Amino acid sequence: MKKTCTLLSFTAVMLFGSLGTVNAQKSKSRYADMQMELMNYAHALEVYEQSYEKKPTYETARKISEVQNILRDYDKSYKWWQTTIGYEDADNSDYAQYLRASQLTDNFDEAVSTLQAKGVTADSLHVAKLLSVQSKKKVKIESAEGLNSSGSDFSVAVDSNGNKYFVSDRGGQFPSEMPGLRIDAKNKYFSDEKNDFTDREYFSVYKQDTAGNITELVSNVPGTYNFSDPSFDKEQGVLFYSVTRGIKKVKKQEGIVVQPEIYYSYLTEEGTLEGFNPVPFNDSIGYSVMNPFVDEEAKRLYFTSDMPDGMGGTDLYYVTYDENMDFGTPVNLGPEINTAGNESHAFRKEDNFYFSSTGHPGVGGMDIFQADYTTTQFGNVQNMGIPINSLADDFAYRELVGKDGKEEVYLSSNRKGGMGLDDIYTMQEVYKQFLAKVIDCEGTVITDSYVATLRDKTQNSNVQTTRDNSGELLAELEPDSDFGIVISKPGYFSLTDESITTKGVAGDTVKREYKLIAIPYQLPVYVDIVYYDLDKFKIRDDAKPALDKLGELMNKYPFLDLLVASYTDSRASEEYNIILSTNRAKAVTEYMAQYNVSADRIRLEWFGEQNLVNDCGNGVPCPETAHQLNRRSELILEAFPDPAKQYEMPEGFNDMDFCNPLVLFEEIQKELAAIPTIYFDFDKAMLRSVHKKELERTAIMLKRMPNLMLYIEGHTDQRGSEEYNKPLSERRADVVKKYLIERGIEESRMDETWFGETKPINDCNEISCTEAMHQLNRRTELRVR
Repeated sequence: MKKTCTLLSFTAVMLFGSLGTVNAQKSKSRYADMQMELMNYAHALEVYEQSYEKKPTYETARKISEVQNILRDYDKSYKWWQTTIGYEDADNSDYAQYLRASQLTDNFDEAVSTLQAKGVTADSLHVAKLLSVQSKKKVKIESAEGLNSSGSDFSVAVDSNGNKYFVSDRGGQFPSEMPGLRIDAKNKYFSDEKNDFTDREYFSVYKQDTAGNITELVSNVPGTYNFSDPSFDKEQGVLFYSVTRGIKKVKKQEGIVVQPEIYYSYLTEEGTLEGFNPVPFNDSIGYSVMNPFVDEEAKRLYFTSDMPDGMGGTDLYYVTYDENMDFGTPVNLGPEINTAGNESHAFRKEDNFYFSSTGHPGVGGMDIFQADYTTTQFGNVQNMGIPINSLADDFAYRELVGKDGKEEVYLSSNRKGGMGLDDIYTMQEVYKQFLAKVIDCEGTVITDSYVATLRDKTQNSNVQTTRDNSGELLAELEPDSDFGIVISKPGYFSLTDESITTKGVAGDTVKREYKLIAIPYQLPVYVDIVYYDLDKFKIRDDAKPALDKLGELMNKYPFLDLLVASYTDSRASEEYNIILSTNRAKAVTEYMAQYNVSADRIRLEWFGEQNLVNDCGNGVPCPETAHQLNRRSELILEAFPDPAKQYEMPEGFNDMDFCNPLVLFEEIQKELAAIPTIYFDFDKAMLRSVHKKELERTAIMLKRMPNLMLYIEGHTDQRGSEEYNKPLSERRADVVKKYLIERGIEESRMDETWFGETKPINDCNEISCTEAMHQLNRRTELRVR
């Protein structure tokens, strides 16, 4: 009876090809050949080595090399293939095996040189070259603490309580004895105490509880030898697993090969298995079914099998099942996943599907691959690269949630530097990927020069940044760290983000989008006017409140400067009036000194009698109130006044969208209540003199800010009929509009509406109103936007 070994080991057989039988001349060699037939590889190797020591031959060296391939000891395999090709009998198949072994042990250059000395080129052997692809993730691979032994340890699962389950043959080694020259019949069967494949204890599932204690989980499937591949359906409390049973007889069949099967049991609260149920597609004599992985979300059971009509070697399948444990028909994952080689150890998380393969282009023996997943298809298979994969065999990739809710990533490998034959490793991302898109106000990615300074606040060091072809900003971030970034560009507000962190980040990418906003240089945000007495430049008492307000504002906001444009009326000569307007401008500067506003923050302009606001030119008879409107200094607060200066985003305005500069204007207006309300006498629609001054200020503001629209709303008090009051409110709105048109404001920039008595400040139909309360209702309100 032939025997099948465990789950993993036969993948190496498929990797290196089937073994030919060579008639040995000595009884030891014949005995070793029989052990090979029985898959007692460790014992066969021991006997072959004894035979070679006694009489070195090409045939024996080749057999030792093949057994080392199967046992996946690639270093020894390379040395023995090197010995094998030293014989004259060696052929191209031996050279190919030697070249393959050299790749798996990082001795390729040496092997090529050796073959060239024999007149053989590497290209002529058609050995697939290993990839040198690096992992897209920067990761650190470390031995899993407390799980590994001197034997084989692999395949981690976690139950709903955070306990870890894994596979191990840590019970020790049991060397076989050669029974003289006779083939003992008992060696045709599985040994009761050990795995004949490795001469080690059979695989079993072990549990590490949350305190770190390790105990063996006992299979309750009768005749279990190998017990492995735990995978949980946590919702139903079910454990799926692989077993190889000790089947020694099958009716009417000789020379059977016993194959792994998948069973499931219920896991009790005490941590023991209850019941045992085979999946309906097992065939312990016909083909292997192993490596179950439960996809609870999709209600699928993935598994590995070499059942008929596959694509070669072992393939990956899935089968659906329900809460009653009724299973559907197995579905082959298809040619995107399966190859002529061996695929095994499926795992899915979200839209990523992971598996191991010897058939896809690899960096070593068996590699871990990642594919895109949807419920209907798999695609875009990618080798996960070095160091996730090694020159050796890498498999059983898992992303699991531990007892503290933290995700832990495991894989299994027989790479160099481990404690035993196979070891369990943890994978930690050394870096997270930082991906930032820097856009302008139109949403276009900025690709021309800007400076990005990214700092690791935890490590107190700068992080190098690069930009890809699309202009996006890239960097590699240390895990469990906090970061800050400053992005600056001439003519734009610099941008700071102190919220970047990799602490608790589940994915592998930290994404940001930043908007760089052009500085709105020389942006007018406030306008006022101060007036002067005839032929005087002294600041009047009625002008001081406006200047006091400006002084306070300039102290509060250092990004504001003051433009002072001074004028005179038309009386006196032009030369005299230029000097007078100059003195009026200087008087404002001197007044602002009491607020510690330096002169370099005040820009002075003087125009004499130019730019009169009315028709009161030389010789034109005008009332004094009209002349008064011309004797003025226009005061314009400008934000970010110096186009050569790099301004920072004003403190307290960080949440504002400066892509619309009017937001700053509107914010300043809130502080100053700068937009006037025009009041009218009873039953009148004539402008009072005091309101003409306010409208002058409004006109200057509209001229300085051509993007502003003015909204004019006319109102009346509630005396008189509704039919009378509506036209009255229209006339009141219209008189304001006409005044501003005369001051050069385009009619298209003004929108007027009228409401009559329908929107009173004081509802005098409900309460008894004083004259002052009626006055508040007789108004025209102005709004800008």
